[in-house]
Amino acid sequence: MGLMNSRRNFLKSVGLGTALGALNGYSPAEVRAEDPTNTSPPARTPNIVYIIVDDMGPLDPQCYGGNKQKLPTPNIDKLAKEGMRFTKAYSGCCVCAPARSVLMTGKHMGHTTVRGNLGGISLLASDVTVAQVLKHGGYKVGGFGKWGIAEVGTPGVPEKHGFDEFFGYYHQVHAHDYWTNYLWRNSKKVVLKGKVGSAERYTHHVIFKRAKEFIRENKDQPFFCYCPWTPPHGKWHIPHDDPTMAALKNKRWPKNAKVYAAMVAMVDRHLGEVIDLLKELKIDDNTVVFFCSDNGGSSATDFFASNGPYRGRKTNLYEGGIRIPLIARWPGKIAPGSKSDLPWYFADVMPTLAELTGTTKHLPKDIDGLSTVATLTGRPDEQKVHEFLYWEYTRVGNWKKLTYVKNGLQQAVRMGKWKLVRMKDNVPFELYDLSKDVGEKDNLAEKHPEIVKKMTAIARREHTEPTSQAEPKNPEGKRFR
Repeated sequence: MGLMNSRRNFLKSVGLGTALGALNGYSPAEVRAEDPTNTSPPARTPNIVYIIVDDMGPLDPQCYGGNKQKLPTPNIDKLAKEGMRFTKAYSGCCVCAPARSVLMTGKHMGHTTVRGNLGGISLLASDVTVAQVLKHGGYKVGGFGKWGIAEVGTPGVPEKHGFDEFFGYYHQVHAHDYWTNYLWRNSKKVVLKGKVGSAERYTHHVIFKRAKEFIRENKDQPFFCYCPWTPPHGKWHIPHDDPTMAALKNKRWPKNAKVYAAMVAMVDRHLGEVIDLLKELKIDDNTVVFFCSDNGGSSATDFFASNGPYRGRKTNLYEGGIRIPLIARWPGKIAPGSKSDLPWYFADVMPTLAELTGTTKHLPKDIDGLSTVATLTGRPDEQKVHEFLYWEYTRVGNWKKLTYVKNGLQQAVRMGKWKLVRMKDNVPFELYDLSKDVGEKDNLAEKHPEIVKKMTAIARREHTEPTSQAEPKNPEGKRFR
C-alpha cells in the first residue's frame, strides 16, 4: 500500500491530471476546455520510439541480473533506472517473423497472419498494423531495421501498412547479411557504399544513422519511430574497428562470444545516443521510449547464460524462448526505477501505443491485446489483465525445401501462475506452476487434470487455421529479392 501511495504522490507532483485525462480518451483540447482559466497551449501527444533488438536473452541486460563482468549494458540499465522494467514480459512468439506479426497486428499467434519463420511470408492487404493506427491519428511513421513480415512486391510491405518510410531489410533472411550491398527504402533498392568489414558498409550503422535523421526531421510533429534492429542476431559480425572488440582482444572467450558481446555493447551505445538526441532536440520529456528483444536468447548465448533459469531458448515455447527484457521510459509520466510484474506480450503493443497517442478510435475490433497504460502511469488498480496468454509455433523442418515439421505445432497458454505447453501436437500437454518453477522442471499435468482440461480447451479454441505459410516466388536461384 505504501508503494502505491508513493506512486500516486509522484503522479500528483508532476501534474499528470491533464495527461491522464488524455490517456483516458480525452484530447488535450477537450481537457483544456474543461478549465477556461487555463490559457497554456494544448499538450502535444507523445512521440514513440520503439526499439526491438534481435535475440537478446532476457537476462543479458545487467538490470535483469546479467553478468556485469561479461556483458555490461550501462545505457539499458540507465533506461531502467529512469523508467519501468517489466519482469514478466513476453514476446509474441519464439522466433523473429511471427513475433513481429503479433506486434504489428495486435493479434496473438492463433490469429495473426504470419506464423511461419521462412522469411518472406506476407501480411495480408487487409491486415491493420499499429503503424496504420497511429498514421490515421496524424503521426509521421518511420521504420528502420528488419521488417520480416513481407517480401518486396507482396501485399504486406510496410509502406502499404502505415509507414511513410521504411528503410532496411524486408525479407528476414536478407537481414542475416550485415555486409549486403543493398537495402530497401519503400521497396526501392538502395545500393550501399564501402568495403565489406568497414563501419561505412555495416548495415546497422547505415540504418541507425537514418533513424536518427528521421527523428531530427520530425521533431516538431508527433512521430512513431519503429526500430527493429537486427543485432545481436547471428550471424555474428561487427566492423573491424569496433571499440568493444578491441577491448575484448585479450579475453579468453570463444570468438562468437566476443562478437556477441560487442554487438550487445553496440546496441546499448546506440540506445544511449537516441536518448541523447531526444534531449538535444528538447523532445525528451514528450517521447516514450520502449526497449525490448524479439524473443529469448539462442543457443549461441549460452556462454553468457542469457536465458538464466528459464528452460529452452529461441524456437521453442518454454520460457527461455519467449521471455524478454522490456523497459519503458517517459520522463515525468513513468516513475523512475519502477517495475511491474504484469504479464505482458507483443499483442499488447498496439492498444498500448494507441492509448498513449490518443488513436484508440482507429483500433481494429478483433485484436487480442490489452493496453498497459494504466500500469505505465502508476494506476495498477485500474489495469485490465488477460484471462490467458496464448502462443503457437511450428518449426521449419527443412530449410532447403522450406517445409515445416510434421505434427510440429507447438502451443503454450499462460493463465495466472499456470503454464500449459507442448512441443508437438501429437504429444500430451505439460503443466507447470511458474510461481514456484520458472525453470519448468516439474510437470504437474497428472496432478491437476482439471486445470489441464480447462487450458487445453483454450489452446484448441484460440488456434485458427492460418493462411498459406509458403514463401513467395523469388528470382531463380535466390532466397530473397
